[in-house]
Amino acid sequence: MTDARNDTGMDPALEDIVADADTGGRMPNDKFGRRALWVLPLCWALYQLWIASPLPFIVGFVWNDTQTRSIHLGFAVLLAYLAFPGLKSSPRHHIPILTWIVAIVAAIAASYLWWDYRGVADRTGNPNTTDLIMAGIGLVLLLEAARRSLGFPLMGVALFFLAYVFFGSSSWLPEVVQWKGASFEKAMSHMWLTTEGVFGVALGVSSGFVFLFVLFGALLNQAGAGNYFLQLAFAALGHLRGGPAKAAVIASAATGLISGSSIANVVTTGTFTIPLMKKVGFPATKAGAVEVSSSINGVLTPPVMGAVAFLMTEYVGISYVEVVKTAIVPAAISYVALVYIVHLEALKSGMTGTSRMHPVKFMLGAIFIIAISIVIAGGLLFLTGVIVDAIYGTFGGASMYVILALMLVAYLAAVRFAAQGPDLETSLDSMQHLPPVREIFKTGIHYLMPILLLMYLLMIERKSPGLSAFWSTVAMLFILLTQNPLKAFFRNQGEVVRHIKEGISDIAEGMIAGARNMIGLAAAMGVAGVIVGAVTLTGIGQVMAEFVEFLSGGNLLAMLFFVALISIVLGMGLPTTANYIVVSSLMAGVVVELGAQAGLIVPLVAVHMFVFYFGIMADVTPPVGLASFAAAAISKGDPLKTGFQAFFYSIRTALLPFLFIFNTDLLLIDVGPVQAVFVFIVALIAMLLFAAGTMNYFMVKSRLYESAILLLAAFVLFRPGFFLDQIAPEFETRPSAEIFQMAEDAPDDASLRVRFVGENLNGEPIDAKYLLPVGAAGADGMTRLQDAAGIEFREEDGKIFVDNIAFGGPSEQLGIDWDWEVVELDVPTQRLPKEIFYIPGLLLVLLVYLLQRGRQEREVLA
Repeated sequence: MTDARNDTGMDPALEDIVADADTGGRMPNDKFGRRALWVLPLCWALYQLWIASPLPFIVGFVWNDTQTRSIHLGFAVLLAYLAFPGLKSSPRHHIPILTWIVAIVAAIAASYLWWDYRGVADRTGNPNTTDLIMAGIGLVLLLEAARRSLGFPLMGVALFFLAYVFFGSSSWLPEVVQWKGASFEKAMSHMWLTTEGVFGVALGVSSGFVFLFVLFGALLNQAGAGNYFLQLAFAALGHLRGGPAKAAVIASAATGLISGSSIANVVTTGTFTIPLMKKVGFPATKAGAVEVSSSINGVLTPPVMGAVAFLMTEYVGISYVEVVKTAIVPAAISYVALVYIVHLEALKSGMTGTSRMHPVKFMLGAIFIIAISIVIAGGLLFLTGVIVDAIYGTFGGASMYVILALMLVAYLAAVRFAAQGPDLETSLDSMQHLPPVREIFKTGIHYLMPILLLMYLLMIERKSPGLSAFWSTVAMLFILLTQNPLKAFFRNQGEVVRHIKEGISDIAEGMIAGARNMIGLAAAMGVAGVIVGAVTLTGIGQVMAEFVEFLSGGNLLAMLFFVALISIVLGMGLPTTANYIVVSSLMAGVVVELGAQAGLIVPLVAVHMFVFYFGIMADVTPPVGLASFAAAAISKGDPLKTGFQAFFYSIRTALLPFLFIFNTDLLLIDVGPVQAVFVFIVALIAMLLFAAGTMNYFMVKSRLYESAILLLAAFVLFRPGFFLDQIAPEFETRPSAEIFQMAEDAPDDASLRVRFVGENLNGEPIDAKYLLPVGAAGADGMTRLQDAAGIEFREEDGKIFVDNIAFGGPSEQLGIDWDWEVVELDVPTQRLPKEIFYIPGLLLVLLVYLLQRGRQEREVLA
């Protein structure tokens, strides 16, 4: 039996997996149905480009955020019904009349806040019958749209929370979780007619940012960048031991730039990588597990992080650049560690390659390459910023035209350079006979330009994510339209007009693909809003904190373990963004509150990263790990075994959140540029040692005590402050009366460690410590605390009390409440630098090296 593949090299059965999970499995045969699923996604993409562009402001035709979110959701639910069959037995080759009717009703209800916005706004708090009917119908049909496009898990979680909203006062519930319950009018008003529920922050991020990034990725892939990154990785690493597996890791990292779906990442790269991994000796389960672990990491990698980066900016209240900065080191060291794990698997299995690299040399080489790549990327962005500033200083008002001309010249030069060689092929056979890296690299230099433009706008110009994605998408549209005609021109092939028509077709197909990739994601954002609305309406977050405190018995590590476990359970079967929204809404506050009571003060962004990492682990963990099932379909291995093996490979990802909770240096919080490089290198060495310890292989197969020494060395490097804390305390206390003077004297963007005593809303005593940001210097202490932390104090009888908390500010997010007393402040003590413990950590590594070197020499002689 032959292996039927389409012109992209992908098995049609795998395309069905991606369609069912991401774009919709319905492919109508009739002309009207086909045209509908072509025109509607294209109109959605054009609408999103319109609202993101400056044009509405120029022509004076602007809708507010609520209206744009409403239209966004209307497109999503309409396409969810048309593109995704309701049941396995539902027709896939035509759209039934009943489906059309339900889809149109769902779209009308979803866009209700657009076409009757003024009426709903005038009736705020007093909805009429029509409002309630539209809200009820819209909510039910939204849940069904999510079920069709994403499966039952997200719908099930939302139904659970809705049941709690309506029946939370029932006597059959334990008293500790009971609440007064809500009427239908109150619930629908909260969930549908305000921005507290479905049309809240999550859907706003989906409409304003996420769609454009997904569209940018789809256009980049349509242009050929996905195949370019894949072949570049194979050409660079394929000759090493276990080369295809190492290439799979790097290719998945690159694909993560253009795809927010772990399943699509698995299928896109795994179609090529998994068969080649099996060919060089990897068992089916391990080949699939490597691809799954690599693809999951793509979601953790900036700049997009499966859209979570943009949600985090809203929920945590920090800039996008700060989110990227906190995520970059854990993601980078996690990927390098996975490459090293693959290397160790190859050594243990006796695999060979045309290049046999020593393990220690491999570790040092990986560190060097990553560090150089970061320096080059940062240098390019910095140099670009300097050139742009010089142009503005020289040409004034004409600067934009000069910049566009320079960009055009650079693009033409890159395409001409690419045209000197043949275009890359897309087939499994081509992966086994690749040209040198430099030949592949030059064929796609122009693909890097819109990515660099995106990074420049986000990092240097500090433009909004939406505007940055818009201009980068415009650049991609230009590339799709012109790259093939220009290549034909430079190659003297003629037929430029035909290539222009093909470019227009590629633009349409890329925009349609981007819109269809957004269907389930937008529906997930809407349903996640239901869950967030239930949390804010019922106060269940406090119940979760009490539940975790009961399970952990007040032990800090046990509390973090249970939060991690609950995050994995909550995340099972949910797409990345909905996953983050659910676990952060329920569990982030738990970590902050219980950690503060235990004396652990953690920045809010670190808490959100903690729950996000463990929520993502649900994509790997059986029995719901959809990425594992997709990989097993390619490898022909057992899905459950593949999932468990992928979970084992991902242990280092599960380790990282615990580490950066106790050592926020890993998130580059309050860390300077030079120290950041140092932290990255040390953390990378520690992660590689952890990988070697868990794999029981370093120079040679490790003995049990050698693996234990490596794990101890990794711990010392990851958290050197642990041992120093046993010798000398990290902080000393100061009286509360000094809070305003300390805030005034603090440097820019510093924080104060403050201990509060008071009662929570349930009348329970609170004694906890919190980090209060003080913002920029230059004002008195009271003003800095009010502006940066959103908190005001009053003095009574020589004591300091909380007088006011700004709604939505950092202090409210931390859980601080009115009338709490400031008891004392913590300030750092003068003691030895914690980095002194790196010395014994590295000596432990040297010990294992000396122990194993002799055995390695004997094995070579034997």
